[in-house]
Amino acid sequence: MFGSLNGLFSSDMAIDLGTANTLVYVKGKGIILNEPSVVAYHVKDGVKRVLAVGEDAKMMLGRTPGSIEAIRPMRDGVIADFDVAEEMIKHFIRKVHKRSTLTKPRVLVCVPHGATPVEKRAIRQSVLSAGARKAGLIAEPIAAAIGAGMPITDPTGSMVVDIGGGTTEVAVLSLGDIVYARSVRVGGDRMDEAIISYLRRQQNLLVGESTAERVKTTIGSARMPDDGRGASMEIRGRDLLNGVPKETEITQAQVADALAEPVQQICEAVMTALESTPPDLAADIVDRGVMLTGGGALLGDLDLALREQTGLAISVADQSLNCVALGTGKSLEYEKQLIHVIDFDS
Repeated sequence: MFGSLNGLFSSDMAIDLGTANTLVYVKGKGIILNEPSVVAYHVKDGVKRVLAVGEDAKMMLGRTPGSIEAIRPMRDGVIADFDVAEEMIKHFIRKVHKRSTLTKPRVLVCVPHGATPVEKRAIRQSVLSAGARKAGLIAEPIAAAIGAGMPITDPTGSMVVDIGGGTTEVAVLSLGDIVYARSVRVGGDRMDEAIISYLRRQQNLLVGESTAERVKTTIGSARMPDDGRGASMEIRGRDLLNGVPKETEITQAQVADALAEPVQQICEAVMTALESTPPDLAADIVDRGVMLTGGGALLGDLDLALREQTGLAISVADQSLNCVALGTGKSLEYEKQLIHVIDFDS
């Protein structure tokens, strides 16, 4: 009995350590945790004490008193604050792996293609310190393509564009590995910042990150609405002219205007990838089109904006938010076939 229990709780897990959200996939069970990558801590005499992680900590963003800080330890897909990231990973592993006394799990984490050896080592070290027996890494574009159900092991070209919170990864895959990949530091966070600066410039209104994110997810659009206005929503912020709180309306056309630059950068990254793709693989991509994954793929009309730029068929993955986590998890299930792209440091 105890042997079977031991097997049950030593399940390997895959972590999509994202800038905005962290998802945990347990082998044989699927995704069982999806929380914001946010940590709130209290600093006393120079010592950090973690107060909340994930959903609870996200509610504190931009609302904390001086003694408490709520931060995102991940920036642009890599660790920005080592200690806090380690605490966050520890918290999520414990939450999933309830019996910490039993065998430690092997953990597979996806990393941006553009991560440096130092950044990769930092992620691996954090996972090991958080209690993993072994820490493996897999490139994010490969995980995204597997999660989207693309036939990446075939000898044909597939193109995936993974738009996360911190980075957009554009990759051309064939025979189970990356032929060409490019990582640009544009994603959901950059879109939020664009909305904040647009409102500050155009309406003298200062809004927080959570308001900007709500605007993006509610009426965000990558191209101008046909009627030149589109849907609208009420937002609240601080009037920069007289310093008092103020409520105003923002339209879809204004949001499209605000997001024009980050959307253009994503389009350019896709165009650059197409120019750098070997001709035979480029021909395959014309046939198959391009797959969009990640939370950023849900931005309204982004597929249409990309189609206008590239002339290719663009489709959005079914579970675009979970693609990377699902792909990282499936890589654990089919480890033998994908051994060449999984880097378990023995």
